[in-house]
Amino acid sequence: MIEITFLLMLLIAGYGFGRYAEKSHYRSIIEREQQLSGIPAVKSKIPPADQNFQSQLVTGNVVISVDYFKRFIAGLRNLVGGSMNAYESLLDRARREAILRMKKEAEMLGAEYVFNVKMETSIISINAKGNVGSIEMLAYGTALIR
Repeated sequence: MIEITFLLMLLIAGYGFGRYAEKSHYRSIIEREQQLSGIPAVKSKIPPADQNFQSQLVTGNVVISVDYFKRFIAGLRNLVGGSMNAYESLLDRARREAILRMKKEAEMLGAEYVFNVKMETSIISINAKGNVGSIEMLAYGTALIR
């Protein structure tokens, strides 16, 4: 009985802290997306017709870990199948954060925009049960600087 109570307390604490951290991260992302909205990041491989630009590779990467509550819920979902919402928000946050870091580097270089943007994802931590623990997201592109 004590073990079940302890497990429930851990799950509740994991849910509360994880939800708080995720909401705080989303607030930060939204604020920085507004600040960096003047630097478009596009997938197009074709640079603008105006060739008076210098170009430089810019990157942004982030490692984000899934919290214990989401890992637990994903394990349950794995038993019955279906959409893994716990990991969808993890990937969304990682993708948006990586793009923001790439755009911040472009801003520091004085770039007007970033084109040919690509994304790479890697699982960097898997526990003994085969569940994802952490992922790395890398965003990279070509910054055009006047």
